Amino acid sequence: MVKHIVIYKLREDCDKQAAVHEIAQALEPLVGVVPGLQWLEVCPTYQGDADYALYSEFDSAEALEGYQVHPKHVAAKEVVHKYVVSRMAADYEY
Repeated sequence: MVKHIVIYKLREDCDKQAAVHEIAQALEPLVGVVPGLQWLEVCPTYQGDADYALYSEFDSAEALEGYQVHPKHVAAKEVVHKYVVSRMAADYEY
């Protein structure tokens, strides 16, 4: 299993609570649509410099690679990119 974690900083001029909700609505339904994506959650953070975090689990590194280019994920990233100013990602096998 591969775990994919991303933390994001959002634009200061946006409604961060509404933005996180919209991002979650775009990404969370991809479970069951993107092959090998087993779990995905988007949550606001409450400490540190990040505004929200994405946590997801994949069957394999190949499934994560497929997710990155899957048309439904590419479309969802358009929502993310409206709000995000920076991101940091980490992937690891468990």
